[in-house]
Amino acid sequence: MKDASTDISSSWLSRLNVLREHYISERMLVLVLAFWIGLLAAVAAFVLHSIIRQIGYFLTSSFNSESYNWLYLVYPVVGIFLTMLFIKYVVKDNISHGITRILYAISSNRSRLKVHNTWTSVIASAITIGFGGSVGAEAPIVLTGSAIGSNLGKVFGLDRKTMMLLVGCGAAGAIAGIFKAPIAGLVFTLEVLMIDLTMASLMPILVSCVTATCFTYILSGGDALFTFHLDDEWTIERIPACIFLGVFCGLVSLYFIRTMSFCEGVFARLKNHTYVKLILGGALLSGLIFLFPALFGEGYDSINLLINGTDESDWDAILNNSLFAGHSHWLIIYIALVLLTKVFATSATNGAGGCGGTFAPSLFVGCYSGFLFSRLWNIYQIGVHVPEKNFALMGMAGVMSGVMHAPLTGIFLIAELTSGYSLFLPLMIVSVSSFLTINIFESHSIYSARLAKEGKLITHHTDHAVLTLMQLSSVVEKDYLSVEPDTELRDIVNKISRSHTSIIPVLDAGGILQGEIDITKIRNVVFRIELYHHFTARQLMQEPAAVLSDQSPMTDVMKVFEKTHADWLPVLDNESRLEGYISRQRLFTQYRKMVADMSEE
Repeated sequence: MKDASTDISSSWLSRLNVLREHYISERMLVLVLAFWIGLLAAVAAFVLHSIIRQIGYFLTSSFNSESYNWLYLVYPVVGIFLTMLFIKYVVKDNISHGITRILYAISSNRSRLKVHNTWTSVIASAITIGFGGSVGAEAPIVLTGSAIGSNLGKVFGLDRKTMMLLVGCGAAGAIAGIFKAPIAGLVFTLEVLMIDLTMASLMPILVSCVTATCFTYILSGGDALFTFHLDDEWTIERIPACIFLGVFCGLVSLYFIRTMSFCEGVFARLKNHTYVKLILGGALLSGLIFLFPALFGEGYDSINLLINGTDESDWDAILNNSLFAGHSHWLIIYIALVLLTKVFATSATNGAGGCGGTFAPSLFVGCYSGFLFSRLWNIYQIGVHVPEKNFALMGMAGVMSGVMHAPLTGIFLIAELTSGYSLFLPLMIVSVSSFLTINIFESHSIYSARLAKEGKLITHHTDHAVLTLMQLSSVVEKDYLSVEPDTELRDIVNKISRSHTSIIPVLDAGGILQGEIDITKIRNVVFRIELYHHFTARQLMQEPAAVLSDQSPMTDVMKVFEKTHADWLPVLDNESRLEGYISRQRLFTQYRKMVADMSEE
């Protein structure tokens, strides 16, 4: 029955594609798909945030704001446990690191994301964040939007280049829908996903962004995620303070990235100890939330308090529900401790088995960084007075620019989020200063660092991007004829007559490469029949010019061919067994073709 239903589905899709090719051009199809991707991404974002709000309200609405609450020690652990069960028994796949997973799919999996990624991240992150997990909902929604684009592309049998564009449309639509920020969604795909913006790709991404934004307004109303009213106009005398804030945000970003990597390494060593991770991460997370309730969930409520408060009576609300409640003289210490511990809370949430991203935590840390910087600046009268709420807002752009290596995204997102275009120039100063500072220490963002180490990161450099997109398996020729070391020349000649390559590999009984015979170098004996029983493969073979691993990045493969000038090179697995050969001619032919394809509008 299953095979029959699969055949019917395939037949239906085939007929649909035939009709589509007859009546709709591919460019028009991409625009139509971009519209639906934007719509579905907006719906997914609305559903996720609605579930998070409902769970959070149900769990915490009865809390006493003037004192601590013991249930903060319980809720986060319960949420992570439920998420862990959902992933283990329902999803049965790894859905963490959503944006990194998208980057990996683009570079190594032909932009293909699994079908379950269109919904599983929404459920998992809703449980995690609703119960207080200190992570963001943005990365799961971006993964969801990208998966929607990827799977729609698969349904219509689109090529890799168009699939990559649809994945970009999904990510852009997700960011635009979550924050009602279409320009931020557009530049996010440019800076974070490294999607090149040409005239062919610009319109679909814009369609997706505008569609997602419009439907988000329809679903959730016209209120922005963060409300901000500019009470104190920016003046040129504050330029030094903005530059120093940018440098401070860059250093905070460095702390965020390095600490996150360290914590992930700790939890990675406990990979096979699920319940140990749950106990360790859950205890750390719940303890931190009990001490600092601002760490509960995404933390957007406390961000709104900081960017809307005008004096200490407003900011003291940050201390509610904590041991610090009513002690306003502890505000600066509390802000500093929350800033330092947020990254541990985020790492503990994901490390223990929760699901969420670092997008919201970077905004949270940025807001607290900007507020802390401006309060200390004013208290110690370092320079002209700076408004704390403005600098809290600019800090959000600064830390996001540093953590994500995305200054344009930071600038436009914060400007669109709060309608704070009157602060556009200081936002630029802070974001650029932060980006320049973090680049001294970290050349890649928190999302791309892992892929960069493996040589699988797409960049805007066309040659490097092509080599990253090329799959080693696509150029390995496995149709070869081999001989054993003791094979006589007569049998070797027989193999040569049937081989389509100029190389005959010499393998032992276990398939381990011992050497290779270059046909062009044994012509002096091949045609002498009287020598057929006097020479064996062991005597005629030679060491290959170089050996490639089946895990070698294509950039390394290209460099080896350039260095050795070889026509053929063997590819071995991790046990030195021969996988096949790569032909220089085939490699460069495919490379030139992909460069030409990427250069087309």
